[in-house]
Amino acid sequence: MKVEKMRDIVEIKGLVKKFGEKAAVDGIDLGIRENEIFGILGPNGAGKTTTINLILGILKPTAGTIKVLGLEVLRHEEEIKNIIGFMTQETLVEGDLTAKQNLELFCNLYHVDKSEIPKRIDEALIESGLSNVSDQKAGSFSGGMQRRLALVRSMMHNPKILILDEPTTGLDVQNRIEMWSRIKKLKEKGVTIILTTQYLEEADELCNRIAIIDQGKIKAQGTPSELKAMIGKGNVLEVVSNTQDARKIADMLESKFKIKATVAGEKVNAPLLDKGVKLFNQIVGEISKSGYEVFSIGMHLPTLDDVFIKLTGSSLRDSIGENTSNITRARMMSRR
Repeated sequence: MKVEKMRDIVEIKGLVKKFGEKAAVDGIDLGIRENEIFGILGPNGAGKTTTINLILGILKPTAGTIKVLGLEVLRHEEEIKNIIGFMTQETLVEGDLTAKQNLELFCNLYHVDKSEIPKRIDEALIESGLSNVSDQKAGSFSGGMQRRLALVRSMMHNPKILILDEPTTGLDVQNRIEMWSRIKKLKEKGVTIILTTQYLEEADELCNRIAIIDQGKIKAQGTPSELKAMIGKGNVLEVVSNTQDARKIADMLESKFKIKATVAGEKVNAPLLDKGVKLFNQIVGEISKSGYEVFSIGMHLPTLDDVFIKLTGSSLRDSIGENTSNITRARMMSRR
C-alpha cells in the first residue's frame, strides 16, 4: 500500500539574511508540514526571530526562497497575510481598548466580513477565558490574560498557519502550562503552528518536529525522539565542576573509559550508552580519587539539552535557570 507523503505547507530553500557582513540566517532549508507544530529551538541571537520575519515578509532575504502554500512570499504579500497569523514575543495589546475592542480592531485590520465579526469575537472571548472581562480595558489585565488575548487576536481571520514567536516568554509556570494547552487545541483544530522557543521542555512537550538553530544555521532537525537518538541509547553522564577541572574530567573519561565527552563551560556530558550503573559507579570512584572539584554528578536519559550540547558545545539549559524544573514540578502537582 502506497503511503501518501504529507505536503509541506511552508518551503524554505537556501535562505540567507545578512545585516552588513553578518549573516543572521545562513543558508537555511526547512519544510514545515500541514497541521504540525514545528519548533525552532535556539538561544537568543540564534536567528529564530529573523527567520520568522522573513517568512512574514517583514524582512527581505539576501538570498533564497520562501513559499507558503506554493506562493512566493515576496510576490504574494496580501494573499499570505490572510493565510498566516502572528503572535510576537512581546505582549502588544492595546491597553486603552477593551478586550472586545482589541478583537474588533484586528477583525477590521484583516478585513473580516462584518456579519461574521460579532460571532468571531464571542468565540475568541470564550476560547481565551475572557468573556467575563470583555468590557474591561486590556491594560488592566495580568500578563497571562494579555497573552491569551494576544493569542486569540492573532487568530481572528482564521489563518491556516499560526506563528508564535516565544509565546510563553515572561509567563509564570502556571500560565505557561495553560498556554501549552491552548496551543495543542489549535493544532487539534487543524492549524499549522510554527513555534520559536528557547525553553527545552516547551519544545519537547509541544512539537511534532524541531529544528535546532545556532548562529543562523540549522544544526539538526527531526522529531524530539529522533534528535535524542543522536545521543544514543541509555543514560547520559553529567558532571558539574569548575571550568579547569571540567576539561580534565573529560580527558580522563576518554583516556580511562574510552568515552567521548563534551564540555560546555563547567559542565561535562558523556553518553554511557547501555553500560549504566556499573560504569557510573566506576567513574564516580575515579573522580573521587582524582581530587577534582565536583559540584554535582548524576545520570539521566537523553534530553534536548544534551543534543544541543553535542551539536553546539553549549547548553540551552543555563539560559532558562530553574524554570524547567519548576515547570515539571507544577505539572506533576496539577495531575494529582
